[in-house]
Amino acid sequence: MALSVSATVLLAIIVVVLVKGGYVRVGSALVCTLFGFTLAATGLAPAINTGLAALAGLVSSL
Repeated sequence: MALSVSATVLLAIIVVVLVKGGYVRVGSALVCTLFGFTLAATGLAPAINTGLAALAGLVSSL
C-alpha cells in the first residue's frame, strides 16, 4: 500500500510539473489519467503492480 501511495504522489507531481511547464496539455494529462484508471481495472493490473514492486526493490537496493 505504501508503495502504491508513494508512486501515485510521485507521478502526480511529475504530471503537474509537465502541465505547468507546457510540455503536456491538460487534455492529454486527463486522457492519460483516465487510461490509467481503465488499465487498473483490467487483468493486466497485477502484472503492472508486480513490475512496479520489482522496480522499487531494484531502486532501493542501489
